[in-house]
Amino acid sequence: DGATGRAQTLTVDFQRLRELGGLIVRWLPNAHASRYDVELSDDGAQWRTVRKVLHGRGGPDVVWLPEAEARFVRLVLHAGPAPGYGVTELEIKDAWFGTSPNAAFEALAREAPRGTYPRGMSGEQTAWTVVGIDAGADSGLLSADGALEVSRRGFSIEPFVVTDSRVVSWADVDTRPFLLDGSLPIPGVTWRHPSWELRVTAFASGSREVSRLVARYELKNLTREATTVQLVLAVRPFQVNPPVQSLNILGGASAIRDIAWDGEGLSVNSDRVVYPLRAPERVVAFPFDAGPLPRLLGAPDWSGPARVHDEVGWASAAMAYRLTLEPGATATVGVVVPLTGSKARPDVTGEPGTWMDREQAAVAGAWRERLDRVSIEVPAAGQPVVSTLRTALAHVLVTRDGPVLRPGVRSYARSWIRDGAMMAESLLRLGHPDVAADYLRWYVHHLFSSGKVPCCVDERGRDPVPEHDSPGELVFLAAETYRYTGDRRLLEDVWPHVERSMAYLESLRQSERTAKNLTPANRAFYGLLPPSISHEGYAAKPMHSYWDDFWALKGYTGAVAIASALGRHDAARRFAAAGDEFREDLAASLRHAILAHGITYLPGAAELGDFDPTSSTIAISPRGELHRLPAELVLATFDRYWREFTDRRDGRKAWYDYTPYEIRNVGTFVRLGWRERAHELLAFFLDGRRPPAWNQWPEVVHRDPREPRFVGDMPHGWIASDYIRAALDLFVYERERDNALVLAGGVPAGWLEGPGVTVRDLRTPFGRVSYSLKRDGSHMVLQVAGDARPPGGFVFAWPGAERRFHELPATVVVDGSR
Repeated sequence: DGATGRAQTLTVDFQRLRELGGLIVRWLPNAHASRYDVELSDDGAQWRTVRKVLHGRGGPDVVWLPEAEARFVRLVLHAGPAPGYGVTELEIKDAWFGTSPNAAFEALAREAPRGTYPRGMSGEQTAWTVVGIDAGADSGLLSADGALEVSRRGFSIEPFVVTDSRVVSWADVDTRPFLLDGSLPIPGVTWRHPSWELRVTAFASGSREVSRLVARYELKNLTREATTVQLVLAVRPFQVNPPVQSLNILGGASAIRDIAWDGEGLSVNSDRVVYPLRAPERVVAFPFDAGPLPRLLGAPDWSGPARVHDEVGWASAAMAYRLTLEPGATATVGVVVPLTGSKARPDVTGEPGTWMDREQAAVAGAWRERLDRVSIEVPAAGQPVVSTLRTALAHVLVTRDGPVLRPGVRSYARSWIRDGAMMAESLLRLGHPDVAADYLRWYVHHLFSSGKVPCCVDERGRDPVPEHDSPGELVFLAAETYRYTGDRRLLEDVWPHVERSMAYLESLRQSERTAKNLTPANRAFYGLLPPSISHEGYAAKPMHSYWDDFWALKGYTGAVAIASALGRHDAARRFAAAGDEFREDLAASLRHAILAHGITYLPGAAELGDFDPTSSTIAISPRGELHRLPAELVLATFDRYWREFTDRRDGRKAWYDYTPYEIRNVGTFVRLGWRERAHELLAFFLDGRRPPAWNQWPEVVHRDPREPRFVGDMPHGWIASDYIRAALDLFVYERERDNALVLAGGVPAGWLEGPGVTVRDLRTPFGRVSYSLKRDGSHMVLQVAGDARPPGGFVFAWPGAERRFHELPATVVVDGSR
């Protein structure tokens, strides 16, 4: 009632004490309160103010009330645009609404038009990729919808295009992710609209000490007439990392309490600054009470203050550019966000677009140098394999933190020796021995005094969880680094750590060589490593995992090689004897487990007799036991995997998700001579990239890419290294039974037409190798060069025409009609 004045109250009595999580106040048009208090009371006499709304704009107003309990709710109305107030509905939200910011935003997104909130808040799975420098201390994330998260746990910059008061978001356009050159870690997203196209590109530049994110936005007029649109870059309190990501770091909301524009930069929470490279026509800061930003942008002349303090912590801001474009014309704007080091505005000389071109070209050039140390050229049909290989290498480098190899930059921003050892091997093969060596130097200093190798190390220190694959992986890392670098000084430095690790490994092995384990019920456990949870499938209950044992076996052979290289022959003989004994115990265990469980395949764990080929494949690569394992078991294991794979792929078997660790089976198929099958696996896994244009996998791939689920990190560095190893095995792999290098064992015949396949400077433990392979009439012509000298020579593995040779350069011609 306007006659009673501006100060009015509205009280609700629940008749009993109850929990509540918030309110949603819906007003009559132009009859809202712009300023009011929300009060709670248990008895109607004593009131407590729980929220002060200072900037209401007509709502619906969302009042978040975490951990609230009361019998009475009262709105104390102070001011509004009209003499009176009109409330059409006061919705009381249950307690769950107040449990977290994510719960509130997800509830709001369900009721709002699609595109009002980020996709991850709207009940849909989103994809994202990392934006960072090699070995950087922090990184951004770019979503497949074009939003840029500016740092770990940071806010995001989200684009909108406003035309005739219609706000266009990610939900209204066709989004198409891309990478510069199809493989560089300079990602982007194109928004395709019938009248225009927006191209968003993001990259990071600088050094570990001083780095920055750069985002460029290119808006192109696709019509035959001049058009005027408004490009809005919105700073919003959301991570790109979505709320379903909850391991180690919770995705979703990212608090913004203070935001201020000073005419040059937009300061957020006083610790980040967004610098537009071209001055916006308008910059407005909005408190949460003003409502969701896309709704505000639809007003004909939206306006507001240049700075805001928001008690709730969900402020936002909009930087607007009015762009008039002739037919086919493009306008470019950009922003820079300091990532590490100085927060000062970068020294941008000349026109901003030209500066961004130079900056991007320099970053692209530096990445090409890192990624082109090994070069592989294939026909167009094979290009996705090679492009993804290049991107995978970039992701291994971007996800590391200084010398620390990590599988991810958010959920998995930790270093597991398991992941790191295999990532290091992929780096060695692609010409980055310094990165592998730096990681080895870093990790060995985290051993426990007992010689136990921690499974994982992060900023909190060493993880004490016993995972018994760790010592074998550490020694493998040391041995492989030496094989590729020949760095004897490094080997001397790490020798004491290797010796301690091997002593600890030997104690583990001996602990299971007991009389108890010679009884029929336990015979399969005799001489194995003790139960552990290094294999995630056994996290609920530790098992005698053969994954651990094959890594231990690799550790023994690595220790023998290291001791021999250093002239410590007594230690080498000791390790060799222990390794031989362990191999015999392991072989006996496999026989007993297979008999006890009545199976005809390689089991994953002695207790279970479970079928786990993606774990068993470690025995073949990198362990190299293919020539020692019973051939009938190996063939039965991977033939069954193949049948189950094709049933899944071809729709005969329902499936929900898979882990791309399966990619490592490609290398096993190549070693088994299953060339065509290997490429069918590859084709399926390449289809599972999320998204395909970004050449990456999360840890879990769901059949429905829009179903919101935890997916690990994206990209995932260990999976990237598994892919690198599988892809390189197509071209060259080491055959342990005769110490030979096998060439083109996984190259399909279809790639040999025209120019064929060319490999340059691929690193091996025996030196570099380069070759070209192409069809010449009815023959295959292989030309090989390089300084590699494997003891067993080179083997050209073409079906029905295997050729061995030892000297380089060499030319080999075989009948290609088969």
